[in-house]
Amino acid sequence: MKAKVLVVYYSLYGHVYKLAEAAAAGAKSVSDVEAIIRRVPETLPADVIEKMGATAAQRQQAHVPVCKVDELAGYDAIIFGAPTRFGCACGQMRQFLDATGQLWMKGALVGKVGSVLTSTATQHGGQESTILSLHTTLLHHGMVVVGLPYSFQGQMTAKEITGGSPYGASTIAGTDGSRQPSDNELEGARYQGQHVANIAKKLVA
Repeated sequence: MKAKVLVVYYSLYGHVYKLAEAAAAGAKSVSDVEAIIRRVPETLPADVIEKMGATAAQRQQAHVPVCKVDELAGYDAIIFGAPTRFGCACGQMRQFLDATGQLWMKGALVGKVGSVLTSTATQHGGQESTILSLHTTLLHHGMVVVGLPYSFQGQMTAKEITGGSPYGASTIAGTDGSRQPSDNELEGARYQGQHVANIAKKLVA
């Protein structure tokens, strides 16, 4: 029986999208695991997105299907990806999760693996607090929270500025959004996806 992993994310400028792709690739590298990517609904008007200079990044993600809340129950593991907004998850992801009340009432996510990825503008812009704020929601759903273990040694490097912590993979976008996820950050996301998939397999078994 194959384990099913969902990577569901929001990404205005494409940084979290790249982490999500890497996490999905890591999950797919595990035998007997299926992994797909979905994005949460956009709440910003098109003209606002254009004024924010994010239209091109949105076009690059247009092929990714929009996730429906009810879909979450059909997976054995869910990796959530969201950029930070003032140290917490962005409003788009929060609105999506705030609509999961019916799943909570049914206990539909109890026992499933939950994990989180994020992106911040600066090195200390709330990467850990954003992930931990989402962990709270996952715990309320009864999910088995999984982070990025120190067996991924890239998070301990002092040779470069990098995202990544035991709470989850992350990237630093820069204050103007020009910095793209580094190889080390993408490797952290791949490792996390693989780690989540391996745990999901064991739970399914």
